[in-house]
Amino acid sequence: MIFVIKVTTNKEDRALDMIEDKVKKKNLPVYSLARPHGLRGYIFLEAEEREVAEEAAFNLPYVKGIVGKTVSYEEIKNMIEPKVAEIKIEKNDIVEIISEPFKKEKAKVLRIDKTKGEAVVTLLQAAIPIPVTVKIDNLRIIRREGEEFEKEEAPAEEEKGEE
Repeated sequence: MIFVIKVTTNKEDRALDMIEDKVKKKNLPVYSLARPHGLRGYIFLEAEEREVAEEAAFNLPYVKGIVGKTVSYEEIKNMIEPKVAEIKIEKNDIVEIISEPFKKEKAKVLRIDKTKGEAVVTLLQAAIPIPVTVKIDNLRIIRREGEEFEKEEAPAEEEKGEE
């Protein structure tokens, strides 16, 4: 049976580590622990009985409790199994970084490593262009580099000058 454990948001990794330590110390029959991708504030724990899940998560920091109903693997497999997403980011694209520490910064893509799922970008607002490696899923394409980009920028500046 798979149990859903409610934990403090953004402390999922810490709570997962503590539950894992407790399971190992007490030698509890827990089959798996998982932090679902895209679902914050929850951890999945697979065990045969509810009592085992309760003992694994009981009285730990960041753990708020176990959700009443169990879930099946079919219900959660899309959150656990990795998906191979098609990478549509290309060299010279202008992107926005959507994660810390450069959140909301605009950057230009210099290089892409599809095997690692990373892109090397340079921040557009930086005084000195320094290459930064970022996970591709932390980037959002704003526009393609080239003629289209320059045509979009130029009219905006001309309109400001006329007013």
